[in-house]
Amino acid sequence: MPRQNTRNESEGAEFLVLGHLLIAGVPAFKAYSYTPAYDVVATDPARHTSARISVKSRWATGAPGFICKRFDCDFVVIVKLNRGSKDGRRKVGEPEFFVVPAKTLEAVPRSAKWNKIHFRDIPNFESYRNRWESVREFLKSPDADRALTSEIPT
Repeated sequence: MPRQNTRNESEGAEFLVLGHLLIAGVPAFKAYSYTPAYDVVATDPARHTSARISVKSRWATGAPGFICKRFDCDFVVIVKLNRGSKDGRRKVGEPEFFVVPAKTLEAVPRSAKWNKIHFRDIPNFESYRNRWESVREFLKSPDADRALTSEIPT
């Protein structure tokens, strides 16, 4: 069976994450396509801080995990799109969002060949559901990227 093309759905997941951040009152923007390490940037203009967010989406309902080769970001938002299954046996459902600090995922075991992380291996995985406030808290912390503080040369 040929591999399913889910490019549109993964782009849609990035925009869903962007929308949820904006609705939560966190200024954010989508990074250029094919930026290697992150997809969305959340900001706190008053503090001149930013958080890089990688979006990992899974098309199928009941997907067991996701592939992640690098953690050059502050957060990974896992989007379970729940679009059913190719064979039609699984139901289509509402998307689910899990906002996980990248540092947490770095410690989770990955498969050697594919760098796949299983959801069952992420400690307290359900506790990360819809944790948009964790991005806002990070932006207030000393760990937040201070890259936005550079002055424009005159």
